[in-house]
Amino acid sequence: MTRWIASLPMYNVTPQHAASWRSLLSDCLSIVARSFELGDIAIENAPEGELMPHWHREDLLLSQTCGYPYRMLGLAKEVHLIATPIFDAPGCEGPRYRSVLVVSAQAWELGAKTLAACRGLRAACNGADSHSGMNAFRHAVAPLARDGRFFASVLLTGSHAVTLRALANGTADVGAIDCVTFALLHDSHPERFDGVQTIGMTACAPGLPLIASRALGENQADGLRDALDAALAADPERAHKLRLRGFARLTGEAYAEIEAFASTAARQGYAELR
Repeated sequence: MTRWIASLPMYNVTPQHAASWRSLLSDCLSIVARSFELGDIAIENAPEGELMPHWHREDLLLSQTCGYPYRMLGLAKEVHLIATPIFDAPGCEGPRYRSVLVVSAQAWELGAKTLAACRGLRAACNGADSHSGMNAFRHAVAPLARDGRFFASVLLTGSHAVTLRALANGTADVGAIDCVTFALLHDSHPERFDGVQTIGMTACAPGLPLIASRALGENQADGLRDALDAALAADPERAHKLRLRGFARLTGEAYAEIEAFASTAARQGYAELR
């Protein structure tokens, strides 16, 4: 019998959120196990560090990626697109989301109350392969850049939570935070936002897709989609804590918008966030 693995690595912003995502995943996979003979299914902790090897695994029954690696780094050719979550968070529109543009208290006091006023400041970004932290940010900055530059420096932090910390402690001046992460962190740790100010939002794009290995059959992929809907409905309180309203079934082509963000910035002479 095949052994499958599953994890939801993207919105575990606190241990409590991680437990809720794991509970949702467990309920979903219990339904799948009753419907299909899939063998053993192991729910794994979200991998730390580089996630591309995880997303490329042939035994991946369910995980979540970012739209940037899905569209720009070749994942779309390797996986099933299962569903896109619909969140109840400021900046979300159905299965679409935005990034919140935030500045440090010091930058705000010095007049950085619009993105244009952030010229020459220190930016922070969770990662070069992030749509919300880099690609959407780059797209917003591109019309303002001169000779391919806008910021004094760009700090890669490794996560949105660390970006917020860098802004709060003055290590950086401006960044872009996934609006779902922003809302979930604000729900759980509002004190972390004492040292930051919001100055706007980026354009919206399709949210972070749930994916599965192409080794999964089409009927099984459809069953997985139905199981996600059933697991969500089974515990409304859990869904409320996760700000999760449902799952949309987008086509892979919907994520062409992610590439359009990058190409638009490149045409404006701003191919790199800097």
